[in-house]
Amino acid sequence: MQDDIINRVANSKLITFNLEDYYPSGKRVLFDIKDWLFEGFVLREKDFRNQVESFDWSQFKDVYVALTCSTDAIIPGWAYMLLSIQLESFSKKTIIGNLESLETSIYQEIIANLDVTEFQDKPIIIKGCSKKPVPENAYIMLATKLKPVAKSIMYGEACSSVPLFKKKQFI
Repeated sequence: MQDDIINRVANSKLITFNLEDYYPSGKRVLFDIKDWLFEGFVLREKDFRNQVESFDWSQFKDVYVALTCSTDAIIPGWAYMLLSIQLESFSKKTIIGNLESLETSIYQEIIANLDVTEFQDKPIIIKGCSKKPVPENAYIMLATKLKPVAKSIMYGEACSSVPLFKKKQFI
């Protein structure tokens, strides 16, 4: 008598949610304004505006941009706003911060717009390992978004998941 091997994971009602599947294509760029500052530290308004005016912003067509200053210069808020206004016609998204902050901002928008009604009262596993730069904050945002609807939430792989949440059953 031969026992068939049964894949219980494949036959379960468990839904695997992979944030990597939602990773939007597009180049990510860190735009450092330090070279536009006098000696890398002082923003001279007239010189800065001239740089902004003469710069070719079209190179950021369909690009995600993180604006930053890698020196300890104090940058007035209007300077970043001026840059973002120039980038608005070209970039997919512009933020102030580093590349991780950019990824977090991208995922924040994606997760906020997710329709999670299909996950109502279902057991969900949020896949952990990723080949793409999915920020840690995205996992927190997703768990928070799924908690009101999911029957349970786990993290990892189906064969070795970590339980995070289970809806209480009321009798």
